[in-house]
Amino acid sequence: MEAETDKLAPNMSFSDALIDKDVDNVTSTTRVVKRSSKLEMVEAYMARARSSIKEAARVRNLTSIHQDPDYVPHGPIYRNANAFHRSYLEMEKLFKIYVYQEGEPPMFHNGPCKSIYSSEGRFIHEVEKGKFYTTQDPDEALVYFLPFSVAMLVRYLYESESLKTDAIGRIVIDYIHVISGKYPYWNRSLGADHFMLSCHDWGPLASSYVPHLFNKSIRVLCNANTSEGFTPAKDASFPEINLLKGEADIGGLPPSRRSILAFFAGHLHGYIRYLLLNEWKDKNDPDVQVYDQLPKGVSYMSKLKNSRFCLCPSGYEVASPRIVEAIYAECVPVLISDGYVAPFSDVLNWKSFSVQITVKDIPNIKRILMGISQRKYLRMQRRVKQVQRHFVVNPTPKRYDVFHMINHSIWLRRLNVHIQDFGVP
Repeated sequence: MEAETDKLAPNMSFSDALIDKDVDNVTSTTRVVKRSSKLEMVEAYMARARSSIKEAARVRNLTSIHQDPDYVPHGPIYRNANAFHRSYLEMEKLFKIYVYQEGEPPMFHNGPCKSIYSSEGRFIHEVEKGKFYTTQDPDEALVYFLPFSVAMLVRYLYESESLKTDAIGRIVIDYIHVISGKYPYWNRSLGADHFMLSCHDWGPLASSYVPHLFNKSIRVLCNANTSEGFTPAKDASFPEINLLKGEADIGGLPPSRRSILAFFAGHLHGYIRYLLLNEWKDKNDPDVQVYDQLPKGVSYMSKLKNSRFCLCPSGYEVASPRIVEAIYAECVPVLISDGYVAPFSDVLNWKSFSVQITVKDIPNIKRILMGISQRKYLRMQRRVKQVQRHFVVNPTPKRYDVFHMINHSIWLRRLNVHIQDFGVP
């Protein structure tokens, strides 16, 4: 991920930057730990992990040198395969989440597991199961999860007739007041080691005081829009996955049988789609097939699986489920957006398996895609198949799948934070 904050050096990956930023503190942090408080032990473990990842980042091989029974990261889909692998293994050893128990379903400890907001609900439910990373001891946690679902808050509290969102903001503010009054963890870090997660638009909370509460916290958002305050060094982007039937449809035709150059179908949502539909919808071009509504009897999934490139324009929000739909269909994603930080882009090299087209180049889509050689397209398509594992939703999470990748993004942000024990002189 190219740095978009003054904390990170230009043209430096997120993981490299956080390592360089913290390396000067590693020795002193470790040396200062003399007492046996759990916080000091946690920070000492974190310091050693930073040092280990920094060492691994010096290895620029395309294949990780670490052993793994399931999968060894390799190839140009990664910014640094060895650093990612080392970081992932450190996460598996050290990462612990404490889930606050306060709050009642359906707005807390619950979320939609189907539809366009399924990423939000699936993560909440997996964390609530407690099989991965969670701890019952808040003193040994590295991060603290605020288990509200923005999608469920909107469903139950949003006043659609008046467009009021005040009730949503109040319940989140009240929740922070409850946990900060009952526990010491929020106050000691100003929320910097706390995270919330939302695949729903963050907008219903934007008009209230809520965003100020999360100035320090990790926001894990599908709507990862830098023009709306998303900060890549602190916040994490995760994929929007539309699971209509609760499970993914993965696979597609081999490249030699894909007859469509580029495909998109979707309703008019936002100015980017307006430009795309206005430019291509009525051209009847067999190479670039763009629809606001598919003809009767035409299957959306069959079109995806028969296309070489799948157009993924932003709608009202920058995120689009079409990116993951393209990856599932083994179709090279074409990202058309402004200010969007793609999921897991701190470790994934999106340029190796996707195409980025600026909004002003929408009229040039065909020329740009036709200019990609067959050899380059085949390489990109193979990489799309390789990167699938990081976006798959499994009934029970498997190593390196989307659930673990979301946790890894949170883990990376926590590595950027050093919590001081204010009770220690």
